[in-house]
Amino acid sequence: MAAIEKLWEEVRELSLGTSSRVERLEGPPSPLRFLRDFVSANRPCIISNATLHWPAITSWTDDAYLTRALSASDSTDASTTASALVSVHLTPDGRADALVPRPDDPSSLCFASAHVERMPFDLALKHISNSSSGSISKPFVAYAQQQNDCFRSEYSALSPDVESHIPWATEALGCFPEAVNLWIGNHLSETSFHKDHYENLYAVISGEKHFLLLPPTDLHRMYVREYPAAQYIYSQDTGEFTLELEKPVRNVPWCSVNPYPSLSNEEREISLYPLYFNGPKPLECTVKAGEILYLPSMWFHYVRQSPDSRGRTVAINYWYDMQFDIKYAYFNFLQSIHYPSSNISGSSEKERDSLQSDGSACHPINESNCNINGKGNSGQHY
Repeated sequence: MAAIEKLWEEVRELSLGTSSRVERLEGPPSPLRFLRDFVSANRPCIISNATLHWPAITSWTDDAYLTRALSASDSTDASTTASALVSVHLTPDGRADALVPRPDDPSSLCFASAHVERMPFDLALKHISNSSSGSISKPFVAYAQQQNDCFRSEYSALSPDVESHIPWATEALGCFPEAVNLWIGNHLSETSFHKDHYENLYAVISGEKHFLLLPPTDLHRMYVREYPAAQYIYSQDTGEFTLELEKPVRNVPWCSVNPYPSLSNEEREISLYPLYFNGPKPLECTVKAGEILYLPSMWFHYVRQSPDSRGRTVAINYWYDMQFDIKYAYFNFLQSIHYPSSNISGSSEKERDSLQSDGSACHPINESNCNINGKGNSGQHY
């Protein structure tokens, strides 16, 4: 439908501009400006010099400080301390909550979640810094990213080092954050395209985060389809992963597009997902230490990261509840529209069947599974 493609163009002309860059502010905006120019407009921005006053910017570069802060007295001996237990997500390649070949049918895809391991914080830091996909000594990639308000539960001892909320955002949005999460990963940690139903204030403490962003109006370019859920299981004895489909079967709506296909797979990906690869370019931005990205609700985002000198990227984000207002109603209407969105002749038989049956949408009837609470069924969102 030409009207859908016209919508993509008009959103950029009227709201986002023709540049692929995200607007950058030199300092925190007033609550009024933030609400008027960005939240109400559902438009992202980067705020520089936003968190340089936080103690975390300097103190969290010291592993000894972090380990001391996250240590608890041993109940059998008050003179000794033990590192607090934190949840660490393990995958073979750093891609949790991603589409991978099904274990029972490699010609089809499933939605794979990470293996979650509870371990002492000091050991988690070592695993994250030394992770290497396919390495014999470390056959996994570790990422501390439990979500579910993990900063205020697992890492509360570090709370004096950051603000409990973002004051100008809290005033503009009229509420305090629903969840605050800590993320510690390395150069292999990444996430596939997805969206969240939260207003996201994402603050980088060390290293850099690299985002690709698409507005909610580009829904049909994401080829959202339902995939059976699966879970990685890591064996400490063998050092190997197995991938197991959930039973009973549970389907997860997820974006099909990989914006960085391998050279050997590039032609096939472009053929399968032409609306993404041949359409308007996504917005691109890099968020550095001391900066905050405002990521509006329902924006699709893909994230990679560059570590600091210690091999880690550290960030904290604040999820504020979004307003389920007329914009949300418009989005639901948009995703109810069927759009012929693939070069079906260039697909495999199973892929053709999927394209013809699903079209392009995360169907409204399944919206409750599509990250309605910002975390949805998947567990990993950046």
